[in-house]
Amino acid sequence: MRPPWRVLSDGALPTEEIYFLASAAPTLRAEGAVIERQLARRRRLALWRVGPRARRHLAGARVVLCRGLAPDWLRWLERHRGALASVHYLIDDDLSAAAADRSLPAAYRARMARLARQQPRLLALADEVVAASRGLANQLADRHPRVALLTPPLLAPLPLLAHFDIPPTIESPWWVGFHGTRAHLADLRHIAPALVRLHEARTDVAFEVMLGAHVPDELSRLWRCDTPSPLPWPRFRDYQRQRRMHIGLAPLLDTPFNRGKSFIKFLDIAAMGGVGIYSRRPPYTEIVEDGVNGLLADDTPEAWCRCLTWLLDHPVQAARMARAAADTARRVGDIRHVVAFWRDRDGGAPAGS
Repeated sequence: MRPPWRVLSDGALPTEEIYFLASAAPTLRAEGAVIERQLARRRRLALWRVGPRARRHLAGARVVLCRGLAPDWLRWLERHRGALASVHYLIDDDLSAAAADRSLPAAYRARMARLARQQPRLLALADEVVAASRGLANQLADRHPRVALLTPPLLAPLPLLAHFDIPPTIESPWWVGFHGTRAHLADLRHIAPALVRLHEARTDVAFEVMLGAHVPDELSRLWRCDTPSPLPWPRFRDYQRQRRMHIGLAPLLDTPFNRGKSFIKFLDIAAMGGVGIYSRRPPYTEIVEDGVNGLLADDTPEAWCRCLTWLLDHPVQAARMARAAADTARRVGDIRHVVAFWRDRDGGAPAGS
């Protein structure tokens, strides 16, 4: 009998869904795998009262951990590690680098510092570390004997690109979007002068910066800049399926924290129907062919302004690049890669084999 899968969740919902629950799990369940998500938060579950039930629930299971765990759960796993079939530690950020990066929000740094302090114990528990980027995998290879690379899948459907057929005007502008989190606020601030300059020079472009009250002041003052508040993960997935962008922005300064990032923003931009402008460094240089499926920009506002202006001045080429980006996203984000990754660890055979 195949061991069941248990995802022990301390609340890292997007990570769990992207790399396992919303990608591989549906297919594995159809093939007979048993997969459950278990909340592992101190405030939701008192282990001292349900320890025997938890032990029965996890006995013989393959356990997936994401980022970190509540302290009580971590201690429990350490005591009962021998009862588990395997432990797979899924990580998509360099926690220590995040904790040390003073450009990040203080509350985020504090949370990352807490996770970084417990990470050695999680690494000791794990049979395997699953890293979401090549840079992060290389960094973790010095700390664990078995590190596997699992790049992000494309979960959203790729849209038709009919929005490129409408010539940009002040009434119907081309939309330029930034949909990163506050963890990338410093990256956005670095290129903000380019957006201000473009806004002043042209009336056929508008911006959407999904940072709400945290949008840089110079951008919040722009007349054609919408600043919606960030959405919870399930609502953002719905929003992404409906909203269309012409151009997506993914600036990424050269910092220790950013060196561990995956190319998931490439997939997000393609899912909203856009062609992206990306910093000229990994992970984007791994999949972006400059001028073919996106543009690579150097670390100056002038370079980003030139890229934006070129796309606006060459709408036919921009649409062609957006189609090429969709093709790349379909290939590198093929969900079958994620299914095959976890199926190898599940021990089950594909249906019909």
